Amino acid sequence: MIIDGLHKRYGDVVALQDMSFQVEPGEIFGFVGSNGAGKSTTMRIILGVLAADAGRVSLGDHRIDLQTRRRIGYMPEERGLYPRMKVGEQLVFLARLHGMSPQAAHDSMHRWTARLGVEERISSNVEDLSLGNQQRVQLAAALIHDPTVLVLDEPFAGLDPVAVDVMSEVLREKAVEGIPVIFSSHQLALVESLCDRVGIVVRGQMRALGGVDELRSRNGVTLEVVGPPADTRWAEGLTGVLAVDHHAETAATELLIDPAIADDQAILAAALRVGPVHRFATSAPSLTELFREVVTT
Repeated sequence: MIIDGLHKRYGDVVALQDMSFQVEPGEIFGFVGSNGAGKSTTMRIILGVLAADAGRVSLGDHRIDLQTRRRIGYMPEERGLYPRMKVGEQLVFLARLHGMSPQAAHDSMHRWTARLGVEERISSNVEDLSLGNQQRVQLAAALIHDPTVLVLDEPFAGLDPVAVDVMSEVLREKAVEGIPVIFSSHQLALVESLCDRVGIVVRGQMRALGGVDELRSRNGVTLEVVGPPADTRWAEGLTGVLAVDHHAETAATELLIDPAIADDQAILAAALRVGPVHRFATSAPSLTELFREVVTT
């Protein structure tokens, strides 16, 4: 799926400005940003719920139209189910709207309600379910027609840890099948563990885009060396070392390094020449720390 140069304005408010990214087959893409950043607007344009002022959305070589939209599984952030309709009947109804036969629709309904742990509630009205179970049914509605693309807006909201694990497994399984998956979430630790790539959106613009490890290390990685003396001259001038600092309280020397060009074995050898090394470990900012940095600059 290719999102290319989307622009959207509401009067004087710019909702999207040159929003561009793509999601490859079999890739799980995390779409993150503060409330109002433009995530839901982008997803609604992908689905055709909103029209962009400029730009295009395509699947493969074809611009997305009514037929290709039928192949997308969409889960809105807001509850999109009929509250006084029974779970099973509703899922079958939605599957039929996507062109499935009555038998295929019933089979798919039973398969997904069992997979997501709500099979015992298929005769219940949606409004009688807990918020977590309503969210499970929403995911079943997105999956009921065996889509070839998944677009999920805050799919993990309101779920308990067990349900989060189940939903994560489903998304991984779909990615293994070659289905591109895009989802938004404020649970950044979950995004970090689940996604292949991440896009961080700020005020309608894509401010950071790339693999999780790539983004976390884009401003350097911290290498902590415990053992060498406070005199840090042993580390100065080494390839890939961007900055050096010594912390007397922990006897640790912290090096900010560029992981693309730094040679950790050369750094270790240099440290050992001036004394024993008791700890030698790298760490990169978490996605949460990176997110704070991106949205505040």
